[in-house]
Amino acid sequence: MNIMSLGPGGQDVRRLQSTGGSTFTLSLPKPWVIQHKLNSRDVLKIDWRPSGALRITPLEAEDKLEKTVFLSVSKLPKNSLFDHLMGAYISGVDVIKIGLNNSESRKSNLQIRRFLRNTRGFEIFEETDSMMALKCLLNPGDMPIHASLNRMYLLLTSLIRDLTSVFGGEDKEFIQDAQDRENEVDALLYLIERQVRISLDSHKVASGLKLSRTQAVEFANLARSLERMMDHAFTISNLVKENPNLTSNMIDMAPLEQLPKWQLALKELMINIRTRDSSRIEAARGDLKQCQKILKIHEKDLLDNHRYNEWMAFDLSLSESVRRLCAYARDFGEILLNMLIFSKITT
Repeated sequence: MNIMSLGPGGQDVRRLQSTGGSTFTLSLPKPWVIQHKLNSRDVLKIDWRPSGALRITPLEAEDKLEKTVFLSVSKLPKNSLFDHLMGAYISGVDVIKIGLNNSESRKSNLQIRRFLRNTRGFEIFEETDSMMALKCLLNPGDMPIHASLNRMYLLLTSLIRDLTSVFGGEDKEFIQDAQDRENEVDALLYLIERQVRISLDSHKVASGLKLSRTQAVEFANLARSLERMMDHAFTISNLVKENPNLTSNMIDMAPLEQLPKWQLALKELMINIRTRDSSRIEAARGDLKQCQKILKIHEKDLLDNHRYNEWMAFDLSLSESVRRLCAYARDFGEILLNMLIFSKITT
């Protein structure tokens, strides 16, 4: 049964024919040829994939097709425009057209501006009283995922360094921009998730990123781990701001003693994104596991031997966040091991 006529997603079985010598031919499905407006002697690009599959692409199809989505504010749940915009962004659309509701235009504009702040590449290119169109000007293959990951890592570790300085008695002014740094990490995560989503559909983008699609998915997992670590770094910064009397000259607290170990381990793991030395990855994960054990013992001691008060609550919250930093860093290392093993698979 030939179901290729159904279009994209269809399947067909074709018989390979020998035309003499070392040449073999395979006929192409006519609906596919017609859809791509191909003629005799047109050139096709053939990729031999690592899986063993052959991918055939018309050279004209190398040009990126524009994907558009329409969102009508009046048909969306109340105050959900931002969530739908983010969903469209991560799904890889190029143009977002928004049907506006005059009675709620101010709220809609606030959510649209929030979306533009939290994403990369989208700009307003058309606007009327009843409609607004946003278009992405950033080619998803132009921004290396490695660069975004490094930027996330630098933002995270710089905030931890500044927090350590504040606990050592430095001015709290060093962490006043913690929210901005956290927002930038979120934006980079969304960008990576968008790039990965597009790369799953577009071999051109995947080639531009110089990553296989499996690698791209794992890089998205690495980015998610960094973003979760940043969440806990931001939580610590809020603890400092909310408890100014408890945070001066407290660098000798048990949770803070583990932060330098966490920093060294995470640095080692970042290096191994490229080097992929399983011994070094496991050593870093072992150090992080030891930090977690120390913090669990510390938290148990607080609960067993100290009367509940403001200081104890602060110490417990701080210890939990540092412990979670270590946990997500260990997850980061596990993802690296997965990538290492995948790269060694032979068929």
